Amino acid sequence: MTPDVAWLGRVHILGIGGAGMSGIARILMSQGVSVSGCDARESRRTTALRAVGATVEIGHSPTHLAAGVDTVIVSTAIPTDAPEVLEAIELGLPVLSRGTALAVLTSGYQTVAVAGTHGKTTTTSMLTVALQQIGVDPSFAIGSELNESGSNAHLGTGNEFVVEADESDGSFLLLPATVGIVTNVEPDHLNYWGTFDRIETAFLEFAVGIRDRGGFIVVCIDDPGGARLAVAAAAAGVDVQTYGLDESADVRIELREPGFDLVRRGVRVSGFELQVPGLHNVRNATAAFTAGLGLGFGATELRDGLATFTGTRRRFDFRGVADGVRVYDDYAHHPTEIEATLRAAREVVGQGRIIVAFQAHHYYRTAMFVNEFGAALGLADAAVVLEVFAPGEELIPGASGQSMAAAVPLPAEDVVFEPSWSAVAGELVARARPGDLVMTLGAGDIGLLAPEVLELLRRRASESVS
Repeated sequence: MTPDVAWLGRVHILGIGGAGMSGIARILMSQGVSVSGCDARESRRTTALRAVGATVEIGHSPTHLAAGVDTVIVSTAIPTDAPEVLEAIELGLPVLSRGTALAVLTSGYQTVAVAGTHGKTTTTSMLTVALQQIGVDPSFAIGSELNESGSNAHLGTGNEFVVEADESDGSFLLLPATVGIVTNVEPDHLNYWGTFDRIETAFLEFAVGIRDRGGFIVVCIDDPGGARLAVAAAAAGVDVQTYGLDESADVRIELREPGFDLVRRGVRVSGFELQVPGLHNVRNATAAFTAGLGLGFGATELRDGLATFTGTRRRFDFRGVADGVRVYDDYAHHPTEIEATLRAAREVVGQGRIIVAFQAHHYYRTAMFVNEFGAALGLADAAVVLEVFAPGEELIPGASGQSMAAAVPLPAEDVVFEPSWSAVAGELVARARPGDLVMTLGAGDIGLLAPEVLELLRRRASESVS
């Protein structure tokens, strides 16, 4: 049942160009809601939203609320004392967080909430695409655009709503989910949570909420945090379905060449093959498969649907090839994600070398994981490390790109700290040879470098011919 959103009236969204907020805007407009919004800068998402009828302003100003706005939805990236927020409060307008707005939109559906420190976007996308291939038209809200449709959100005609559930600000606890997926539980976003114990408690609360709504939760027990959650949730009376390589998993992965099989309660489903590389994606697909089974869909249908998934933007995203060098971009911004991505890249590159550029996101994360970041980047053959992307944050001593570069266990000539954005593409191209793979990694703006890298490679190829 589609929720009644008429009470929202005209909605103004602060930070409308963000991944999550632009998805909310799309779904609201699909329900006939008049949507306006603003963002700090132009982007492909603001352009796309204008094309489907949203009024989008660049820059923030209280004057945006003067044209009959009834409800304001605020991105977590917007400070609570931002002028527009204060103006909305002064005017007595309802001010909803992103999590509250998403909870409103998913009410009345069979909501599948995909949570975890890593893998949320891909797992949400895999389940969405698999259901679409089966013939279901699920609603979805994802933190990146599907390759198949080019969209990060959709209001479907089916009863299922698949949503990426964000733990960074606790908003995943607001969702009225009846099915949950937890890909892993690791320390992150400690600027919000403070301690890892609080994160683990929140994930257990997430599971218990699903229990109270009569649902079930799917958990990866290859991950130590996931394994602890599975035990604690089962003890709390939650219907827990586990997956992984571990022999005790309810849905056990058996790797084959090519592909993999899944064994569930002694029943084998053979012939899984994915179009996206890496063991982490095998696990992500298994999570989607296990949730799909619990929703009542057939094993063979789910397997075949997962085989059609080609990826999402900024997740092992192939950007092009020039002068024999393939260029990829990935959102990986945590050591575990970088390790998984670079191991997948090793599967792809063959005899070539992997040259990466990495830009850390947030000083607190850099300070906490500087040595782990270095070790993960050491899986590449050469690394260019940028300065930390942390706009508006107070510097933490030692939390710098230079410290991270010093922690990369590669020969000195294969690691460079490059604080100048304009020099990074040239550093990558100088190290890349035909057959190599160049990859940009990070949650900030680093993905914007891929076109420049490709252009420099094309120029080099042209000069070598002439």
